Amino acid sequence: MSEEQISMPTKYDPKSVEQGRYDWWVNGKFFEAKDDESKQPYSIVIPPPNVTGKLHLGHAWDTTLQDIITRMKRMQGYDVLWLPGMDHAGIATQAKVEQKLREEGKSRHDLGREKFLEEAWKWKEEYADHIRKQWAKLGLALDYSRERFTLDEGLSKAVRKVFVSLYEKGLIYRGKYIINWDPVAKTALSDIEVIYKEIPGAFYHMRYPLKDGSGYIQIATTRPETMLGDTAVAVHPKDERYQHLIGKTVILPIVNREIPIIADEYVDMEFGTGAVKITPAHDPNDFEVGNRHNLEQIVVMNEDATMNENAGKYQGMDRFECRKQLVKDLQEAGVLVEIEEMVHSVGHSERTDAIVEPYLSTQWFVKMEPLAKAALDIQKSEDTKVHFVPSRFEKEYINWMEGLHDWCISRQLWWGHQIPAWYHKETGEIYVGVEAPKDIENWEQDEDVLDTWFSSALWPFSTMGWPEETADLKRYYPTNTLVTGYDIIKFWVSRMIFQGVEFTGTRPFKDVLIHGLVRDAQGRKMSKSLGNGVDPMDVIDQYGADSLRYFLATGSAPGQDLRYSTEKVESVWNFINKIWNASRFALMNMNGLKYEEIDLSGEKSVADKWILTRLNETIETVTKLAEKYEFGEVGRALYNFIWDDFCDWYIEMAKLPLYGDDEQAKLTTRSILAYVLDNTMRLLHPFMPFVTEEIWQNLPHEGESITTAPWPTVNEAYTDKEASAQMKLLVEIIRSVRNIRAEVNTPLSKKIKMIISAHDDNTLQTLKMNQSYIERFCNPETLQIALNVDSPEKAMTAVVSGAEIYLPLEGLIDIEEEIARLEKELEKLNKEVERVEKKLSNENFVSKAPKAVVEAEREKQKDYLEKRSIVQTRLEEIKAL
Repeated sequence: MSEEQISMPTKYDPKSVEQGRYDWWVNGKFFEAKDDESKQPYSIVIPPPNVTGKLHLGHAWDTTLQDIITRMKRMQGYDVLWLPGMDHAGIATQAKVEQKLREEGKSRHDLGREKFLEEAWKWKEEYADHIRKQWAKLGLALDYSRERFTLDEGLSKAVRKVFVSLYEKGLIYRGKYIINWDPVAKTALSDIEVIYKEIPGAFYHMRYPLKDGSGYIQIATTRPETMLGDTAVAVHPKDERYQHLIGKTVILPIVNREIPIIADEYVDMEFGTGAVKITPAHDPNDFEVGNRHNLEQIVVMNEDATMNENAGKYQGMDRFECRKQLVKDLQEAGVLVEIEEMVHSVGHSERTDAIVEPYLSTQWFVKMEPLAKAALDIQKSEDTKVHFVPSRFEKEYINWMEGLHDWCISRQLWWGHQIPAWYHKETGEIYVGVEAPKDIENWEQDEDVLDTWFSSALWPFSTMGWPEETADLKRYYPTNTLVTGYDIIKFWVSRMIFQGVEFTGTRPFKDVLIHGLVRDAQGRKMSKSLGNGVDPMDVIDQYGADSLRYFLATGSAPGQDLRYSTEKVESVWNFINKIWNASRFALMNMNGLKYEEIDLSGEKSVADKWILTRLNETIETVTKLAEKYEFGEVGRALYNFIWDDFCDWYIEMAKLPLYGDDEQAKLTTRSILAYVLDNTMRLLHPFMPFVTEEIWQNLPHEGESITTAPWPTVNEAYTDKEASAQMKLLVEIIRSVRNIRAEVNTPLSKKIKMIISAHDDNTLQTLKMNQSYIERFCNPETLQIALNVDSPEKAMTAVVSGAEIYLPLEGLIDIEEEIARLEKELEKLNKEVERVEKKLSNENFVSKAPKAVVEAEREKQKDYLEKRSIVQTRLEEIKAL
C-alpha cells in the first residue's frame, strides 16, 4: 500500500481524528444497552453533575474512569448500561439564578415562585446542553436514551414515595431543633454542607452578678451576641465550687433579665471556670440542656443574621456589628473582665462561604439510627457488602455511619422537590402524601424543598424507574460499580447505601472505586482564588481528548490525589504520535492486506515469536490489573509494550523481511503487524477511544466499530518462552554495543570489529541463527561468533547473559577510559551483589516470601556474581596491558 493510499496523515492531529467520530458512535447506537438476555448485564450510573456550570478536571477524571470500565466490559461481551444524568443542585443552582436576576435588577420575590422556577428551568436547559457537549468532547460512551434528571417526573415520584414511606414509618419527623443556618442563602444546611475553617477569634470572659448581691459567676463565650438569648447559667452537679449557688439566679448583663443557675452533667468542670452560659435557641448543646431543664428558647436573630426585636437596642444590627457594640457596652458596664485572643475552627457554608449560625428552627428531619444500622449490617458479609476500592475507605464510611446525627432535609428554597406535606388552613392538621389532598383549596403545601442529597441518594434505583418494577430495574439493578471522589463518601455514597438498603433490600452497587482530587503541579487544591484551575476543554483543544484521558487515568493510584501537569499531558501526546507513526508505517507495508488474508501459520522469526509472546503477556497483565481498577499500572504495562517492545524493537526488526525478497516471510510479518496492532488498539481503546478507532478502521478487521470488537484474549499457541529468552539476549547484545559506541562517541554509521564469545552451544546456536539482526543493528565491519574466544589484548568489553562481547580498541578508545568504565561497572555490580545477598540473608524474607520470588532473587545473585567475576577478570587483564 503506497503512502497515497493510506488515509492516515503523516502526523497525529487530534482535531481531525476526533472530528465527527462521537456523533458516528452515538448515531450507530454503539453505547446503548441492548437488554440482550444472552449477555450478562453490567451497569454504572454516572454521578450526576450539577447544572450550575461547566465540568472541571475532577469531572473529567471521574467520568474517564467510568468510560474505561464500561468500554472494556462492553468489549468483554457484557450488556453494558452506563446511565447519564444531571442533578438539579438546589442551593447551588438557585444561588446562580438569583445572581443572574440581581444583575438584571430583580429578585426571586419580584418574580414569585412560579416565574422564578421558569427561569431556573431555562438555566437548567442551557447548562445541561453545555454538559452534554463536554461529555461528547471527552468521548464518553453514555446511553443517552436513558438520560435522567433529578427533577424529572419519574424521579420526583420516587422522591415523594420515599418521603411518605419514611414518614409513615416514623423515620421522617418535623420538629424544632438547632440547625446549621446559612444567613446568606437563608436556608438550613446539613452537617456535611458545613466546612470548618481556622479563623481569628476570642474568648470573652464575663461576670454575671448574683441577684442577691453576694458576688458573681464568671463565664466565657466566643459569641457574645448570643448572650442576649441566655436563659440560664449551668454548672456541674458535683462541682463543689458551685454547690451553694445551684438554684440561685443571676442578672443577665445589659438585658437585666433574671436567669437561674442550674446543674447539668453536660458541663466540663475542668474547662475554663466550670460555669457556662446556656442559650437554647443558638447552640445545639445548650438546646439539649434547655430541653432537660424546660428553659425558654429565645431567638435573638433574624434569618439574615441581623438582630431581632429580642435583642433590644441592638435590633437591626448585623450579628458582628452587634458583637462589637455589645463588647464595648460590657466593658463600660464593668462585667467584661478579659478578651483572650485565639484562632478557632468556625463553620462556613459550603456554597456561600457565610459563617454558619446555629439557629433554632422548625425543620424536617430523617431519623438516622435505624437506617444507618441496616446499612452497616450489610457490611458484615462479603456477599452483601459494598466493596470499597481502596478498602481503607470502608473504615471512613463505617465511622461516619456510626456517629450520624438525624439528617435535616428541609431547605428554605424554591428550586427543588417541594416537600409533599400540606397544612390545613383552618385546623393546622398535617397531611403527607404522594399526591396532593383532594380538597386542595383548604390546604397549603409546605413551601420548603428537600435537600438535594435526598433525591441524589435514590439515584441508582430511581433512574431505573423505581418505584415501578421496570425491565431496566430488574435487569440492571443493583449496579456493579460506582466511581466517585473520597470527598463525597459522607455526602452521597453513605446516603445511597442506606436508602438502597431501605427501599430495595440490597446494596445499590457492588464496588465503589474511590479516587482523589485533582491538584496543581505543586499539590495545591485548584481554586478560583489561586487562579490555578484548568479547563479540561482547553486541554482537549490543545492535545486531544485521548491525551487528557490517558493522563487522568494513569496518573495516580486508586484513592490518591492527582497532580495535573501540562508536560505530562504533552508527553502522552508524544506517546500517541509514536503509536500513530508506528501504525502508519505498518499499514504502508501491509500491501493492502485484507482481514481474511492474515496468516500466522508460516515460519516465524525469533522477533515474531517474541512479540506474540509479549502481546500475550501484556493482554494477561492489562486484563488482570484493569479488573482490579489499577489503571496506573495498566498504563505502564501498555506503554512499555507499545513504546519499547513494539515500536523500538519489533518494527525495526520487521524491516528485514519487509524489505527482503522472501514473499512468505513478508506475508507472515504483515500478518503479525496486523494481528499485534489490532489487539493493541483494543487494549488501548478504553483509554484512548478516538485514536484507536481511527487506526483500527484503517487496519484489516471484522466488525463495524472497535467499541464492540471483542476484548483481546491470550492465545497460548503464540507463547514461546524460548524465543523470549533468545530475544532478550539479542536485545542485550545490541544495547551493549550501542552503549559502548555512545561512550566512545562512535556513531552507528561507522563500521567496527566485533567478537562475541559464547559460553555454551545453546547460546552459540542462538547467535548464529540470528546473526542477521546483530549485523543489522550493530553494523560490524567483521563479526566473529564462537565458543569461549580468547579475549583480545586491547578491546572494549560487555558482559551479557551467556556471552561476552569484545570490540577491539584499535582506533576506538584509549585504555585509561576503558579502565575507568570497567571500574564503574564493577562498583555497580558490587552494589547489586550486596543488595541481593542482604535480601537472601534475611530469614524473614526467605521464609515468608513466595517461593518463586525467592528463587528469582537467587537467579539474580548467580547472574550478578558471574558478571562481576568476568568484569574483575577483564579489569585485571586490561590493567596488565
